[in-house]
Amino acid sequence: MFRKKSLIFASMAGAAALAACTTTGDMDGTDTAASTPTTTSGTRTATPSPTPAPTPTPTPNPMVGGAKMYPNKTIVANASKASNLTTLVKAVQAAGLAQTLSGPGPFTVFAPTDDAFNRLPPGTVDTLLKPENKATLKKILSYHVLPGKLTTEDLKEKIEAGGGSATITTVEGEPVTLTLTNGNVTLTDSNGNKAYVSPQMNDVMQSNGVVHVINGVIVPTLGGGSSDTAQ
Repeated sequence: MFRKKSLIFASMAGAAALAACTTTGDMDGTDTAASTPTTTSGTRTATPSPTPAPTPTPTPNPMVGGAKMYPNKTIVANASKASNLTTLVKAVQAAGLAQTLSGPGPFTVFAPTDDAFNRLPPGTVDTLLKPENKATLKKILSYHVLPGKLTTEDLKEKIEAGGGSATITTVEGEPVTLTLTNGNVTLTDSNGNKAYVSPQMNDVMQSNGVVHVINGVIVPTLGGGSSDTAQ
């Protein structure tokens, strides 16, 4: 009788010990206590959160004509501050394009400097600014605009994909040919005249697109002779 009770007590003790062991582990038998970081006193420590990747700092806009260009302002608003784009701004206003280029876009604008307009034959700019020549002026200015927002890198990728040149249709409707000259984007118009993107004043980000300053005026087919855009 005494032996039978001893066996019963021994069985109960073994079951209790087994239960104690199983409660310290997970359902799959993994020892939770062993997998959780603890301090020397047995207190669990929080697992540190991963450090977020740093946000890249955007490249600041280059200054144009000594003026700061703001990426949250429109093409017209920024151009109006540049001392070397005064002729372009007058032409945009005379052609009735100020509202369009202040709209949402996005647009890619090749902006001729005052010196670029001055290279045209004498009297050309004054003639184009006359009200009776508004349609012609609008046609010329629209030839300097591409739909969409194309950075210098985008333009170079198109040139590379085209085997050294890319032909893109402008807002005016005629194509302009893009190539590279000493690593700089070059525009060739319908008459064979060239203009070069300034390496110091390209990728000027705007709220409604991007501006690339150029050193010449490109001209679409106007029904007459070609216009010499001196380099």
